[in-house]
Amino acid sequence: MNKTKNEPPRKMLGGYAKYYFPAPSYWPIIGSIALFFMFIGLANWIHKNNIGPYLFFTGIFILLFMLFGWFGLLIREGRAGLLHNPQMDRSFRLGMIWFIFTEVMFFAAFFSALFYARFYAVPILGGGIAHDISTHQLLWPNFHATWPLLNTPSAQFHGAQSAMEAWGIPAINTFILLSSAVTITIAHWGLLKRNRAQVIFFQALTIFLGIIFLMMQAHEYWTAYAIKSLRLSSGIYGATFFILTGFHALHVTVGIIALSVILWRLAKGDFNSQNHFGFEAVSWYWHFVDVVWLALFIIVYWL
Repeated sequence: MNKTKNEPPRKMLGGYAKYYFPAPSYWPIIGSIALFFMFIGLANWIHKNNIGPYLFFTGIFILLFMLFGWFGLLIREGRAGLLHNPQMDRSFRLGMIWFIFTEVMFFAAFFSALFYARFYAVPILGGGIAHDISTHQLLWPNFHATWPLLNTPSAQFHGAQSAMEAWGIPAINTFILLSSAVTITIAHWGLLKRNRAQVIFFQALTIFLGIIFLMMQAHEYWTAYAIKSLRLSSGIYGATFFILTGFHALHVTVGIIALSVILWRLAKGDFNSQNHFGFEAVSWYWHFVDVVWLALFIIVYWL
């Protein structure tokens, strides 16, 4: 029997018999407006127009409003049991997989820029690639290609005094994030075993480890600026370092917020051993953040 969009689906044991078709939503439009204000504001801010910061933070406010409203709606639908059927579960899983794929491509673009600079552009400027030796001779004949690039070929950019070490804070942060991957997995096991104390404790421990990571990252940034004179404007090395680590720190911050929301929902009893994709989605995202940091540690710091 066909049902209209506004008619509630027939309930069965363990969920609903029909696919839940939500009413048309205005939240995506509000999110688009928020992104428009953010990017227009950021562009004006970069060009030192006074209106830039106001537009940017207006977009941030609209985006937060959209996130609270949209995710709040999903939480209410989940509590009502409207999302607990195989087709909705499959839709959410596919959506999260595609979202993480876009995040992978986001970081892949910046890693590609690092590889291009390190293994192609810098060697050309230093005369290290034979068929482009003329570029080195015409532009900067006295430039010697090294990595990390501390002495930039152009006097316009002042390089750092030294490179960032791998076996200090970055190594500790690697251990912290890998430990957080273990704690969130143990939390998941607790949810599957219906062990409320285990899932809440290890979820909170995961959040705590994420906060410690950010604090360590902030200390490393202070060291880079105050001691090593490494800036975003310190040539290609400074630019790639701060862009990659900075965007990763932003993703860790988003992950901590999402983990905190899930902890609150766990305390409210929103999840059980059968229906807990909200928990799984955030744990997928957190594991993605861990893997990206491992790649950062190896490529940006170590090699």
